[in-house]
Amino acid sequence: MAYRDLRDFVRKLEKEGELTRVRTEVDPVLEITEITQRVARDAKRKANSVGPALLFEKPKGSRVPLLVNTFGSVRRMELAFEVGRLEEVADRIKGFLAMESPQGLFDKIKMLPKLAELGSFFPKTVKDGDCKEVVRTGADINLFHFPILKCWPQDGGRFITFPLVFTRNPETGKRNVGMYRMQVYDERTTGMHWQTQKHGAEHFRRARAANPDGRIPVSVAIGADPATALAGMLPIPPDLDEMMFAGFLRREPVEMVKCETNDLEVPANAEIILEGYVSLNEMRTEGPFGDHTGFYSLEGEFPVFHVECVTHRKDPIYLTTVVGPPPQEDYFMGYAVERMFLPVMKMQYPEIADIAMPAEGIFHNLMIVAIRKSYPGHARKIMNAIWSLGQAMFTKVIVVVDHDVDVHNYREVVWKALCAIDPERDVQFTMGPADTLDHAQRMQDYGSKMGIDATRKWATEGFTRPWPDEILMDESTKARVSALWKTLGL
Repeated sequence: MAYRDLRDFVRKLEKEGELTRVRTEVDPVLEITEITQRVARDAKRKANSVGPALLFEKPKGSRVPLLVNTFGSVRRMELAFEVGRLEEVADRIKGFLAMESPQGLFDKIKMLPKLAELGSFFPKTVKDGDCKEVVRTGADINLFHFPILKCWPQDGGRFITFPLVFTRNPETGKRNVGMYRMQVYDERTTGMHWQTQKHGAEHFRRARAANPDGRIPVSVAIGADPATALAGMLPIPPDLDEMMFAGFLRREPVEMVKCETNDLEVPANAEIILEGYVSLNEMRTEGPFGDHTGFYSLEGEFPVFHVECVTHRKDPIYLTTVVGPPPQEDYFMGYAVERMFLPVMKMQYPEIADIAMPAEGIFHNLMIVAIRKSYPGHARKIMNAIWSLGQAMFTKVIVVVDHDVDVHNYREVVWKALCAIDPERDVQFTMGPADTLDHAQRMQDYGSKMGIDATRKWATEGFTRPWPDEILMDESTKARVSALWKTLGL
């Protein structure tokens, strides 16, 4: 059964020993970040974790408790999607993507259960929801009632870091949900960090082209059941509704309720809702911000979000996240996406055996890809294919290895890749879209990329020397030693 809301998930985490309550008053300005960092780097932390989820019950200056590091382990990501292994989610995604058009009556009958299940995931509109227990308008609106974090010393201010931002395409009316940081300027306005390649930014541009002096409605949800809360970061096709996909992940439809001051719908089980608009002719300096790159992203000009109404539960929980030097909580969120959507990549390119994105690569800097090589230049074909896939277009360095290399064993990758490349022959460069947060590129949003073909080289690729075998012990010797092992005293 799906989690009803965020607090339902909190109870589950506490039951599983994955959550720690902090009852001492702590300042959301810098102190909560420092505590989270110390917990994350504690030598006693579990493998595949950056410490437990933390519920700060008394954040200074607010009566609203703060939840952070909620998804900071593989185990918690599995709990979020109610699976034993993330691959179970991947198998479900693969199962629906593999549906083919039925050829005959029998095939149509066999498809009915899947189609019925798929139809049950569509969002469900309800008249009211827990997110509307308290409604604030006018002078009653004050964003600083919530314990919004200032994470790092040079941050331009406090930032909402885990929002679900709802907009509609002004031409098609289709909903988009994205996760964009929001710098709080004052009690009723924030920045809206719509990077140029994001769908929210595209909605802004299309609306401005039609009416430069107008505005677009925007609503923001903070805190929901885990599948819904994570929906804004998933790399799904632009025509697929994030709330429908959240329903697929949670196996129950997301209940949606209409906002008080605009026609947008938001999750009825959310903890906090901010309703308002973005002016199409107004920009304001946003940043700096201590980002997931481990460096501060610089100041820039971004749209401004004006809050006209705040609704929330009577006792809301403020969900947030801290990003910074890797690994942080966002690494595990990204890892889950990697594991869940690998089947999608494999369906498009079945030669891909596995992929890995190391934490230190901060998502866009490094992708390691293992392939079953079938023809000359195959590795280069895969590099170019990945640079054409959605958010993967930002990948700065792609290393392609053979299928028998464990891409999650970085020592093996470095060893075998370095032993397989001739730099002049095997490294290629190209230009393309770059992540806005990549401060090393010579221009914002555009720069160079590098692909490294670290596969074994073939004669048909112009390699005329013999390729040596890897040093491995023979199986018979290994078996004999295994039989002797207990007698060796080692």
